[in-house]
Amino acid sequence: IASMQYGGIQGGIVFWSGAGKPADTRFPALLAAASGSGFKWTLYYESEGSGNPSSAAIASDLAYLFSNYAQDPGYLRINGKPVIFVYADTNDDCGMADRWHNANPLNFYVVLKVFAGYSGCANQPDNWHQFGPGVGYDVQGSHSVTISPGYWMKGQTAVLPRDLVRWNQDIRSMVAANPDFQLIATWNGWEEGTQVESS
Repeated sequence: IASMQYGGIQGGIVFWSGAGKPADTRFPALLAAASGSGFKWTLYYESEGSGNPSSAAIASDLAYLFSNYAQDPGYLRINGKPVIFVYADTNDDCGMADRWHNANPLNFYVVLKVFAGYSGCANQPDNWHQFGPGVGYDVQGSHSVTISPGYWMKGQTAVLPRDLVRWNQDIRSMVAANPDFQLIATWNGWEEGTQVESS
């Protein structure tokens, strides 16, 4: 957390694949470690990236997150709403936005991953983002800018070679764009070669 704050990072997003899974059991320690630091944590709802959970299943998960984590002072809130980022797969469409709209009686601030035609959906979430660390710089209007230092999966050819000049320019461009979210993919994704965490 101290290293992230040194780098000007205000919050972290943790992939969450369900109650009782490893990230879920570790999340309380992250919240506790952020206590008094001003740093905030939120979760990335991973199940949406490998299927289409029903609105009832999503609502159940959100109720779990609300009662277990969202009230913690270290949990990210926007306009009083607990924030949740949501992954997507290549087949997602406006039906995903509909399911999340119907699953949110607890009033989470929902940030869905973009898909083709997302801006035309009748049900719009609170915000949108892109997660694709194989691309160095991605802008989604005023919603978000995501930058990646590189992408090189272990044992494979580099998809996005690391380039410090490009990286520094991408940081400047992201700050100048002033979107709702300035996102870095990723802090510690060592297995994909996307990390900016100090070694």
